[in-house]
Amino acid sequence: MTIDYSLYLVTGRDLLPEGMTYHESLEESLRGGVTVVQIREKETDTLEFLEIARESKTLCDKYKVPLIINDRVDIALAVQADGVHLGQTDMPVHVARTLLPPNSIIGVSCNNLDHVRGAVADRVDYIGIGAVWATNTKNLSNPVMGVRGIGTLLSALDGTDVNAVAIGGIKSDNLLRTLHGSVSPSGHKLDGIAVVSEIVASRDPYNSTRTLREIYTDFSALLEQQGIPRPAPTYTADSIKAGVIDLMRVVRETNPLIHQITNVVVTNQSANATLALGGSPIMVTAPEEMEDLSRILGALLINFGTVTSKEGMMLAGKYANREKKPVIFDPVGVGATQFRRQTAAQLLNNWQASVIKGNAAELAALAQSEEVQAKGVDSVGPGFVDPAKFVRDLARRERCVIALTGQTDWVSDGMTIIRLDNGHQLLGKITGSGCVVGTCVALFCAGAWAQASSEASSGKLVRGDMLLGAVGGILALTIAAEVAAPQAGVRGSGSFLPALIDALYNLTPESVLERARVQVFC
Repeated sequence: MTIDYSLYLVTGRDLLPEGMTYHESLEESLRGGVTVVQIREKETDTLEFLEIARESKTLCDKYKVPLIINDRVDIALAVQADGVHLGQTDMPVHVARTLLPPNSIIGVSCNNLDHVRGAVADRVDYIGIGAVWATNTKNLSNPVMGVRGIGTLLSALDGTDVNAVAIGGIKSDNLLRTLHGSVSPSGHKLDGIAVVSEIVASRDPYNSTRTLREIYTDFSALLEQQGIPRPAPTYTADSIKAGVIDLMRVVRETNPLIHQITNVVVTNQSANATLALGGSPIMVTAPEEMEDLSRILGALLINFGTVTSKEGMMLAGKYANREKKPVIFDPVGVGATQFRRQTAAQLLNNWQASVIKGNAAELAALAQSEEVQAKGVDSVGPGFVDPAKFVRDLARRERCVIALTGQTDWVSDGMTIIRLDNGHQLLGKITGSGCVVGTCVALFCAGAWAQASSEASSGKLVRGDMLLGAVGGILALTIAAEVAAPQAGVRGSGSFLPALIDALYNLTPESVLERARVQVFC
């Protein structure tokens, strides 16, 4: 039997809303597009479990959907179910194989790499990986692994025919994040998602299922489009300069609203830099305002140099993702404290960044690399031995553009690597110059999104060239610094900052063409 694991329903009768029967809920979910059903009855005696399983088998047969029984091989045999799902403390797989008919489906719950390797050795048909998100439908004996933890486990399935289904707290508002983020470095993806409360607890299980089905189908179609052989984007130094100049024009024409949740040290500088380049700044941290702002912003910058509103950061990123707006993450000083490391992990597990921008120490902390050490918000030591490889690998892992800033800047989307050699030493002498880079990147990414929006045909998913946006933001500030530093009125760091804002305001295409030092590696 060829199994479609894409929308895997796990039942839970205790979650049914008042007035909804189990039979009604299950049939509506099957009509809505559930592709596999697992009956989970942890607290039910055998006779009642048997009756529920029989009723479920009749409905599943009607809609030609496989039925899986949780834990109980005897119940699966009694109703001629298509297979069983086993936990780590349930009957061993090899014993279940001897009892079940040939070609029965066997799935196993996996929470770590050893579990996955054991399941592969046992030749199971699929594994259930989780919990991805916090959930109230099951008492968790293992910590929530988060979206970014799934990829490591999927790596262990490379070269096998074992399918993988993510489970745990998956809902319509986090499904895209789950699908996009749950990918191994080699590109191994999920075969499906398992859902409990989003369907079972719904008063309209048909439409709840349809919504999940449509999100999954749209995402799968996008992956298929990306998999069609086509010429890869070809970047050259000249094409990058031309693209940056075009984005400068778009930003000044569209005046995008840049929502910045940033640290208190640089609020004024960041707002002025936004205005100087042609954007409109808004600095809002209240969680209650995030949903409304997401609809009108051009890009979102989250900089946690001072983590004052984690809830606001969580919601801002979530709603920006929903609106498909660029999200730029600047994890300032992330390696300095355990709290910052934990907060960064929580944020990146809850929403997808378009660009992650940081210095060597900050990105090393995100990558859990000890190659570069942190001193507060600064980096210590000579830097990465191979920064090009580092940014490419981290971009592949985080599935976004990575911008490594420093004396030399490196930017990668996981395929193309770009080296930038502009800037001036006075940038390192003013507070928050790195934070202002994040602001500039957000502006240019907003320009890239606006550009793609105007060019997109109806119904086309709008993304924009975030690689070019990141490069444009970095070049804008570093070239402006080169222009500002030699000015007659600049006598040190105090007079350099206002001259820098002026240089951003007066930045011209000619300056970019003349000064930008760009190298492209593929």
